[in-house]
Amino acid sequence: MPVPPATGRFVRTAMVAGLITVPALIGPAAHAAPASKSKDAGFARLATVPVYLNSSEDQETVAEISAVSTDGKTVISTDSPGERLGFLDITDPAHPKPTGTLALPGEPTSVAVYKNFALAVVNTSENFIDTSGVLQVIDLDTRTVVRTIPLGGQPDSIAVAPSGKYAVIAIENERDEDVNDGELPQQPAGFVQVVDLKKWALTRIEMTGLAKVAPGDPEPEYVSINRNDEAVVTLQENNHIAIIDLAKKKVVKDFSAGQVKLSGVDTVDDGTIAQDDSITVRREPDGVTWIDDNTFATANEGDYVGGSRGFTVWKRNGEVLYDAGNSFDRLAAAHGLYPDNRSDAKGTEPEGVAFGKFDGKPVLFVNSERGNFVAAYDISKPKAPRFMQIMPTTNGPEGVTTVPSRNLLVVSSEEDLPDDGIRASVTIFQYGDKKSAFPTIRSAYEPGQQKAPISWGALSGLSQVPGQPNQLVSITDNVYTPTRLLTIDTAQQPALVKSELTITKDGNPIGYDAEGVAARATSGYWIAIEGDGTAAKPNLIVRLDAKGAVQEEIPLPADVAANVTSNGFEGVAVTGVGNGEQVWVAVQRELKGDPKGTVRIGRYSVADKTWAWLGYQLDAAPAGAWIGLSELVAVDNNTFAVIERDNQRGLKATVKKVYTFDVPATFGTGMPTVSKKLAVDLLPLLKADNGWVQDKVEGLGIAGNGQVYAVTDNDGVEDATGETVFMRLGAARKLFK
Repeated sequence: MPVPPATGRFVRTAMVAGLITVPALIGPAAHAAPASKSKDAGFARLATVPVYLNSSEDQETVAEISAVSTDGKTVISTDSPGERLGFLDITDPAHPKPTGTLALPGEPTSVAVYKNFALAVVNTSENFIDTSGVLQVIDLDTRTVVRTIPLGGQPDSIAVAPSGKYAVIAIENERDEDVNDGELPQQPAGFVQVVDLKKWALTRIEMTGLAKVAPGDPEPEYVSINRNDEAVVTLQENNHIAIIDLAKKKVVKDFSAGQVKLSGVDTVDDGTIAQDDSITVRREPDGVTWIDDNTFATANEGDYVGGSRGFTVWKRNGEVLYDAGNSFDRLAAAHGLYPDNRSDAKGTEPEGVAFGKFDGKPVLFVNSERGNFVAAYDISKPKAPRFMQIMPTTNGPEGVTTVPSRNLLVVSSEEDLPDDGIRASVTIFQYGDKKSAFPTIRSAYEPGQQKAPISWGALSGLSQVPGQPNQLVSITDNVYTPTRLLTIDTAQQPALVKSELTITKDGNPIGYDAEGVAARATSGYWIAIEGDGTAAKPNLIVRLDAKGAVQEEIPLPADVAANVTSNGFEGVAVTGVGNGEQVWVAVQRELKGDPKGTVRIGRYSVADKTWAWLGYQLDAAPAGAWIGLSELVAVDNNTFAVIERDNQRGLKATVKKVYTFDVPATFGTGMPTVSKKLAVDLLPLLKADNGWVQDKVEGLGIAGNGQVYAVTDNDGVEDATGETVFMRLGAARKLFK
């Protein structure tokens, strides 16, 4: 088969959403996994693989769209910045093996599988006006390009028909958002290419004149094909949907995607997740998938002026069977995954959808580009999808591929943030009797519920609740404002965020960078406030009454405050009562002038208002990392536990430990250094659910029931995966003996 030369130069394009289902009718059957009959069956996360393992750690790499070979053993993913495909051997899905890359003549925007070929569509455009692209047909056995077909424009997505007769390519010819503020229309217009897979011949289908929004500038975005050889195509910016009869090579149905009036959503980026606003917006669907030959679903991400923060189930004739309304955003808030920094845009941004049958159950998957998760719904009743499960991912999940023959779900995430310890990755889930541990903590919510869930995230610190043996209290840091105390019921699994209390000062809500909380034996709390090393924002310990009202703010002594860096207070504990009450604090990093690797534990005596200091020697930091303290807990009046951690995530995470120490008898003069004892290494627990290892273990508490708990701070889903891990460490009498 001749291979025509590629044409044109390359230009980086916007990332493209997509979720792909491996065609069940193409190629030999893959090795089937045992079916599950449990009513509690769900998806377990088997592995999370950073795609830089296919190249090198210092390269920018992404996994945007993925497809899986017909035998179910190889994942093929697009890497636009690297202008290549990446390959992953999932013969053993719990232990995937990166197996290399294949260079392409431009930026791949999507990939699909036909028989033993990968079909990659590649953008080779000079610019937004001189658009071009090619379809590259790649033999998966030899990983060689056996055919290159010019496409006549910039491709976005590709799908292969279950019949094996056709492939369909959406040629978007996307707009330049820097020209006229991205206003439509902009030429050239997009169109659709239908590929006859027997002849490798193209038929161009024009899409102009269909939509009311910029009818002369259609921008086809995503495509899915049913068993009747009908392709459903989303024209995202045009807020339109079209159905193409592939045998007749013509559009046989088209309709507006319409708009949605939403209530109970957050539309303001202000550090407060207040799901009480109302908006009316176009759906502007991105991803689309057939559920059956007469029903399909769209993810309504929005890209131009819309985005309805949910998904819609449609009949083929354009009738809406179901719309998610505010429920997708609210599910994110209930699981600590709502990205408040996107509230003034498109919230969770549901970007793609996929469908597959698992143990006979029809399941719809909807991904959230900004909330970093995929939600699964039982779609047995298309008019009433039933929420099953949220599956957390790394940042920017773009592609989801179902492999029902092996009970697998493959998610590819495109955001690569090396400086933040986040790397683009491929995550493997498997359907069966055992679900992933996530969520380990949540607030109460079910789709359709009128009342908004308690929103939460950035949990910094844990404390017991006196008189409530199964409860803990946590505090939110400066990701959110105002600062809140959250009560957690540990008797439930997952643990339940059951109530919230806003902190006030002089009768008004206040926002602190709160990093620790400790309940007083009588009533109220002490909280630790991290400063930034300046006089304008000092480190403080703050006394609250039982209603969360500030009673007293206590700064550090001036000579100590002058030497604290931006990494100040990170934990607080309380011992004693009345005149014997003492407040203890952990300083995260070394003070200026203190010995390297030695941080301070401070004691404030409430009665005489004096400070005293202990030294604490940190473990040696791994190369390129730092280590500090992030929590302090009183085990008894003389013994304390601390969390010592590095600032690394993912494969680089090394130090996540709980140590104990006793206060030396000589304490009171100078700064004696304590002797520490390892109580528990948290790293195995953070790795146990096979996700991206979290860096900020910031909460440790002993509940009234004597059990020890730890929790991670998810940074409010900003430059972080957003996943929160709530850990049950066992009885304090055994752990801290």
